[in-house]
Amino acid sequence: MVFRNVTIVRPGIAAFVLVSLCTSGLAVESPRTQSLNKSALTPEERETLAQKFVDGKLQFWQRRLNLQKWAISIQLVRSSTLKPKTLGNIHWDADVMHATIDVQSSYDYEMPVKEMLDDMEFTVVHELVHLRLSSLPRSEASRGAEEHAVNELTRAFLKLAKP
Repeated sequence: MVFRNVTIVRPGIAAFVLVSLCTSGLAVESPRTQSLNKSALTPEERETLAQKFVDGKLQFWQRRLNLQKWAISIQLVRSSTLKPKTLGNIHWDADVMHATIDVQSSYDYEMPVKEMLDDMEFTVVHELVHLRLSSLPRSEASRGAEEHAVNELTRAFLKLAKP
């Protein structure tokens, strides 16, 4: 349920609370956080919130997927830097065990904050699953099957992680 008549007096505080709840793994269901939408935060506050959120989710999922040996960084990028019809990507170097994940910036989302953050978490997990499977043989012919499998695994992991 979305409360449209709730006024947030201090969006910065609300953003802090939302990030704290999201990164601690608790559900974000209070009327105050439900009312957070694109108009409740400035674009800069929304981007800061999103960056802190994906940083926290990276730590959580990196541990959960047993990828702690990898040095993984994450950044929000504009959609114009991503391939068409994608929300993120990952580049890795297995020799030095370093990876970089790009996730679409909040500036390019046109949805309420909670849905945007859920989508960003999906992207983070999706890219980490690609990394987890990186030792398997890959080809252009197997690319579609891999994407399908990665999407299905990502949905399953996220569903299992929800209380």
